[in-house]
Amino acid sequence: MHPMLTIAVKAARRAGNLIHRAANNLDHLTVTKKSHSDYVSEVDRAAEQAIITTLLDAYPKHAILAEESGAQGESEYLWIIDPLDGTTNFLHGFQQYAVSIALQHNGVLTQAVIYDPTKNDLFTATRGGGAYLNDRRLRVSKRLKLADCLIGTGFPYTKFESLDAYMNILRDMMQKTSGLRRPGSAALDLAYTAAGRYDGFFELGLNSWDIAAGCLLITEAGGLVGDMQGNDTFLKSGNICAGNPKVFAQLLQVIAPHLTDKLKSGNS
Repeated sequence: MHPMLTIAVKAARRAGNLIHRAANNLDHLTVTKKSHSDYVSEVDRAAEQAIITTLLDAYPKHAILAEESGAQGESEYLWIIDPLDGTTNFLHGFQQYAVSIALQHNGVLTQAVIYDPTKNDLFTATRGGGAYLNDRRLRVSKRLKLADCLIGTGFPYTKFESLDAYMNILRDMMQKTSGLRRPGSAALDLAYTAAGRYDGFFELGLNSWDIAAGCLLITEAGGLVGDMQGNDTFLKSGNICAGNPKVFAQLLQVIAPHLTDKLKSGNS
């Protein structure tokens, strides 16, 4: 395992342990509302601090972009962190949430960790080195026809400007796939796509920390990731489509008729 990935795994497990302990004590958590349907708990903050401390102890000159504390430092190395992706699930005791940590070097994703503390599932990837779940090499699914596919998605939950376009895409997807799932953690959804549990995934209006690690997992597992037109702006726009190469193309075809100017320009 790459030394930087080893440190990222250590950070993710520390955060996961904090989250796992807190999950048994949900009634006593302090929770604040950031915006509509967007919550942060003391656990998000504590987990994020544990991650940042672990990373900066090893690499004090690296920069950080984290969901709760924002950006700090300047470096060719940037750690992109979501300490708890799926906070709403976590607060309800719905066990679908994860820690997501990615490293960018000069703007290129090079390391990724997604850790699911409830299942002790550790998804990792190093650029050029493949993607893994625990010790098992991951490959995207081999299904060829969208009609046979299970597709993951996430509903818009804070920004509703593109809700109509999304609902139209959803209506078409329901009819053209084998099934749609929306468990509520984009990081895990992308990890599941890399693992072949989903054949593809799409969502609008995500943040870079939701998707950075998952995107590297998918490409290292042989899949494709793009925005709603198949281009590489997804980390900036937060509009993402992913899947095995055959399914990716078919997803884009279903989405294409519903693209608004806003979605094309990457503002959802």
